[in-house]
Amino acid sequence: MYRKDKSLPLRSSSAALYNNLSVLRPAGPQPARLCTVHGPGLSLLSAGPGAALRQLQPKEGGSALSASLLTQAAWCALPARVLLVLTSQRGIQMYEADGSIMVYWHALDVSEHPPAQAVFARGIAAAGGRFICVGTSSGLVLVFDIPPKGTNVTVSQVLEQHRDAITDIAAELGRAPDGAGDLVTADDAGTLCVWSTGEEFTLRSKIPAFGCTCSSVTLWNGVVAAGYGNGQIRLYEAASGVLRAEVNAHARWIYALDVAPQTGKLLSGAEDSFVHVWQLSTDPDTEDIEIQHRHAECVTDTQVCGARFCDPQGDSFAVTGYDLSEILRYSRV
Repeated sequence: MYRKDKSLPLRSSSAALYNNLSVLRPAGPQPARLCTVHGPGLSLLSAGPGAALRQLQPKEGGSALSASLLTQAAWCALPARVLLVLTSQRGIQMYEADGSIMVYWHALDVSEHPPAQAVFARGIAAAGGRFICVGTSSGLVLVFDIPPKGTNVTVSQVLEQHRDAITDIAAELGRAPDGAGDLVTADDAGTLCVWSTGEEFTLRSKIPAFGCTCSSVTLWNGVVAAGYGNGQIRLYEAASGVLRAEVNAHARWIYALDVAPQTGKLLSGAEDSFVHVWQLSTDPDTEDIEIQHRHAECVTDTQVCGARFCDPQGDSFAVTGYDLSEILRYSRV
């Protein structure tokens, strides 16, 4: 069971975007940091005493962002450094973790898209120890090689398996079983691709679409958990792409999934105003993948658009919603 804690006030509500909440989980006693997107700006908050709030108005290519809207923001924690990555209608920006210094700027090539097609980047994940992967509206996944320090960021590879806009990307850092793949990418059509990272990323399995957008995806212990527009959560075996379980988890479109890496707890949030906590497990005798419901929380009259655990054990989580002027927090009792 979880109880509601003191919420964190926002100057403007979170935009109605998939996965519109990122949490930087602390390695020590420091409080967690949170960020959420609204229009062309980003709200950065600390969950500690005083709940410090600051607004980041990103710059792209050295100029003010003006009319370009942000589509996502996420911290990418690599062994050597932590970067704050922002995606927008114009490109990809990487900042130092506190948002103070821009490290890298990558512009999207508008000329490669048909005139009537929207251009944006979306889907962010740290992968393979030194890479950051970012998706685009054309279905490409850009793999950035991140140096331990400095600004010499390079595009080392472009993954080209998707034909529709990328919706979300997730990775397991050093925890995936051998041969299972440690990166998963999802798109608007509902197609999932599971990859093994390395000097050359290799495709492990491709899970076909079934007529519904996959809006959020995560990886845990060789299991792909995917949330869909029909409210379903589906669990796949990462190594083979075989469907192992499905749950009619929500009455409306799922906007966020997150997993607690140390315990296998799964968090889901959706348009139906509900946030659920689930427990993932694998039966050691049969190797069946199991999912059990643990907790439900209703955020009344709110379209939930972001939900993240605030610690690796899943003992606390935070929630954002469209037209909600605060980040809600819950902790285990």
